[in-house]
Amino acid sequence: MNQTSNILVVGIGGQGVMTASEILSEAAITQGYEVKKTEVAGMSQRGGVVSSHVRFGPRVLSPEIAPGEADILVGFEAAEAMRWSHYLRPGKAGGVAMINRLKLAPPIVSLGLFDYPVDPVAAVRGQGFEVHDFDAGEIARELGDLRLVNTIMLGAISDNLPFPADTLKECIVTRFRARKPALAELNAQAFDLGKTAGKK
Repeated sequence: MNQTSNILVVGIGGQGVMTASEILSEAAITQGYEVKKTEVAGMSQRGGVVSSHVRFGPRVLSPEIAPGEADILVGFEAAEAMRWSHYLRPGKAGGVAMINRLKLAPPIVSLGLFDYPVDPVAAVRGQGFEVHDFDAGEIARELGDLRLVNTIMLGAISDNLPFPADTLKECIVTRFRARKPALAELNAQAFDLGKTAGKK
C-alpha cells in the first residue's frame, strides 16, 4: 500500500461502466485503501460516451487521473478505449489496456461529426501499450445474459490489481446474494471467464 493505483473505465452509456467502477471502489475500500472516484464525464444516457476515474492508495487527494498516469484502462467499447489511450502510463512498465472488441458508434459518429476508426484496438497496441482484447459480449451471450459484460471486464483486470482477485469477485457476488441469489453464481462464472480472457 505504498502507491496509488489509477484505473480508467470508459465506454458507452448502458454498458455498466459506472457500476463497474463502483464495485471496484468497494473492493479497494475493503482492503483498507482510501478511494476517490469521479462522476460521469460526458453523457451517461444510453448511447452517450461515459468515463470514470478510480484512484486508490494509502492517501488519495484527487479523483482525477492525469494523462500518462493510468495503470489500467478498461475499455468497454473499442473506439472509446482508443480515445482515452493517451491516459495510459507509457514505458516498459507502462499501463495495461483491457479492451472489449465491441464496436458501438456513439452519437457523434452517427451525426457525421467523427469517423469511427478502422481498427481501434490495433491503434492502441501500435502506441506500444500492453493490450488484451476479447469479445466480452460473446462471453456474456454464451452465459445467457448480456448484462454480465461489466462483471466479465472486472474479471479481466482482476490479476492486475494490488489485491487478490477473489476480493473483487466476492464484492460482485455479495451484491446478488441478498437480492437475486440466482444471479450470484452466474456472475461468479462471468468473473472467472473474464479473468481467463484477460490473460490472453
